[in-house]
Amino acid sequence: MALEWVVLGYAAGAEAIMLLLLTIPGLDPLRKGLITVTRSLLKPFLSIVPFCLFLLMDIYWKYETRPSCESASCSPSEHLRHQKSIMKSQRNALLIAAALVFYWLLYSVTSLVVRVDQLNKRLEKLKARD
Repeated sequence: MALEWVVLGYAAGAEAIMLLLLTIPGLDPLRKGLITVTRSLLKPFLSIVPFCLFLLMDIYWKYETRPSCESASCSPSEHLRHQKSIMKSQRNALLIAAALVFYWLLYSVTSLVVRVDQLNKRLEKLKARD
């Protein structure tokens, strides 16, 4: 199960890096290549959405089937294990949220950058015609 979280972490990291590279000012010569790469990766990265939903259901299932640990009925080691399990679930839910938000931001920023480039080309064409 840990491999799935590693894959999701790397995907979220890749999305964050691409988003950062698209939004940093001063990279205009590289921006066309970045836009091309990002647009070609958006469809494969869409598989993150059902993957995140699957992992979210896994977290929910683990939460529902987790044995309860009241203060009097469990040993300190069981209580510690219970707390670690809760912390891992919260961390994984945060990773899921980050991956989904980064995908949405990457999609939005890419479409906006493409639209700005199209409008700039149209503006140059109109200036050349006048």
